Amino acid sequence: MAASNHFLEDKKIIVVGGGIAGCAFVAALHKLWNPNWRLPEIVVLERNPRDVRHNYSISLHGDSVNGGLVALRQLGLLGETLSHSIFGLRSGQFKMWDVNWKELMSTQPRPWGDLPTGSMRIQRSDLERILVREAERINATFHRGVECTGAERLANGRIRVAVEDEAGVKDYQDCDFLVVADGAQSRLRAALRPHDDLKYAGAVQIGGRAEFPHGIPEPIEENWGILLSGKGVCCYFSAVDKDTVVWALSQQRAEPDTRTSVATPDRFAALKEEALRLGSMFSEPFRTIVESTIPSSAFVTAAMEKEPFRHDDPSLERIVFIGDANHAVSAFAGNGANLALKDGWDLAENICYQSSLHNAVAAYDRLGFARAAEAIKSSHQKIDFAHCTSVKDSLLRAGLATGRWLMRIRGM
Repeated sequence: MAASNHFLEDKKIIVVGGGIAGCAFVAALHKLWNPNWRLPEIVVLERNPRDVRHNYSISLHGDSVNGGLVALRQLGLLGETLSHSIFGLRSGQFKMWDVNWKELMSTQPRPWGDLPTGSMRIQRSDLERILVREAERINATFHRGVECTGAERLANGRIRVAVEDEAGVKDYQDCDFLVVADGAQSRLRAALRPHDDLKYAGAVQIGGRAEFPHGIPEPIEENWGILLSGKGVCCYFSAVDKDTVVWALSQQRAEPDTRTSVATPDRFAALKEEALRLGSMFSEPFRTIVESTIPSSAFVTAAMEKEPFRHDDPSLERIVFIGDANHAVSAFAGNGANLALKDGWDLAENICYQSSLHNAVAAYDRLGFARAAEAIKSSHQKIDFAHCTSVKDSLLRAGLATGRWLMRIRGM
């Protein structure tokens, strides 16, 4: 039974970061809040302007209670999200192919409970837009173009957040509870936990977005997946929309790539040449996809990650990190959005049902820490598997040792 009053009634909550995790928390708190309680003031501080375009797609899982589709159903946003599915509900599978695009494995996870699908792909921008609209609908106040650079606890127990706008004007905002959801490169985490930084996960990806005005080539027009070479190189593909596909060729390296930009014509040409050389064993349409890359979309990125942490440090009292700000997973995990959605829901749920903020955060930690640790472990397995030097032997070894993981590998 809910208490007659709540420890956050009439208080002020600041959410740093208006992306997936932050907006999921705001929407969940409003949905779960007892109507007999007075609402807290909720302010969202977001460094980016409205509707930043993310030109890539992400996986949402619905095959377990920890899937992002479960959280979206709890939020009442599942139907709208499914309407933006890239492949629809009855098509689109994660596939593994050999160098000649011969299918090695295909997975379509069984839905958890009565969900209509076990997985889907969606443009990240579409998911964020759905969540932001819901957070704004419930009257959360958004301040955009604001960077949060630090936080400290005041003598009265409140939290003071240091902010800086796009013009460089500095200011402070005080709150009773601070939720940090400002992503893997969290400025607040760097300020409050300076030694808890991203770590290199051992693989480098080069890639971009290829455009096909007359339709994406088979077999990736209705599926997403990965080409395995058996020679330490792999290439991932996924449609962004009906005309565009993202590709990312990767290999394991001892050190991350130091290139910071490939935007110039010469660097873009060098990147394409490198991709075609490393992926020379892959049959068409690999070359066509690389040659069709939009120059401004080309990238070089290292797989980075950060282990999760619990909020048992007294200095973090009244401060909680969620999503990538707490635990960052590499692209090989294919699970970042799902973790963010569930973090937002779980924190809000425990705030509404626990008797104190301390108990709520401890309960959130028990759920979120284990979930993120498992995702990072799975990411390591995927990196080793994808860059194997013998496809047949590695499939056999992975199937014997991690059969359950093979059923989940479609999230890459």
